[in-house]
Amino acid sequence: MTDDALMETEPFNQTGRYEQFMEVIRARMTSREFDADYVVPREHHEMIIEAARHAPSGADAQPWHFIAITEPGIKDQLGEHFVQERYRRKELGMNFPSPNYRGMKTAPGLIVVVADFRYVKAFPVLGDGSEQDRLYTENAERILLQSVAASTMAAHLAAASLGYAVWWVTAIGQEEAQRELRPLLGVPDELALMDIMCFGPPKKPPYKRWKKRLDEVLSWDRYDRTKFQTAADIDAWIENDRARVMYRDESRID
Repeated sequence: MTDDALMETEPFNQTGRYEQFMEVIRARMTSREFDADYVVPREHHEMIIEAARHAPSGADAQPWHFIAITEPGIKDQLGEHFVQERYRRKELGMNFPSPNYRGMKTAPGLIVVVADFRYVKAFPVLGDGSEQDRLYTENAERILLQSVAASTMAAHLAAASLGYAVWWVTAIGQEEAQRELRPLLGVPDELALMDIMCFGPPKKPPYKRWKKRLDEVLSWDRYDRTKFQTAADIDAWIENDRARVMYRDESRID
């Protein structure tokens, strides 16, 4: 057996398996317009949510629920809410390059991610209303958000592995969105709408988005201060570079 073949059989050096995984990671591409005539099989919805439910969560609380949307009328109403949100941003003078949310209405697959914040009590909290309890509760909320995000990412990778393009819609956190969309989806007031995942065959070929280089985001043992960005650096990036890289093919970014 060659050295390379031996390495492939070692339990903690399965580079071939890693490369297969990276193929899925790199294949997860965003599309904001889909083939509306395609019908996602019911079992594909189930396969994607099956992957999501295996995600890690704090205290193994699994504080999530998933609503697979198949009724065209509900998709239209969800999409129209975000179309109107785009208009609101313009009226408020937000200098943010919002996507065209009409593409949500074309998504043959659509899953709403719901979270139950009551599960913060499953994490380390005092529960006595003290200042220390407030700090622990804030951390517990971060744990819950991390848990739900991990589950959502697992769903995205499952969809990508099936060959679909995806769209992670995060503009659902405003209280106005919660009040408007909870009744539409039959979601109790105690629960929070967190994300919407659109997926399906893309209307146009998707493209790979710009990513920072590995050496830009990696430090060893201690944070590399040469990679620290000041507030002014970030403001300059938002002013000069955000629009240059956002929603654009990385191969076309100079």
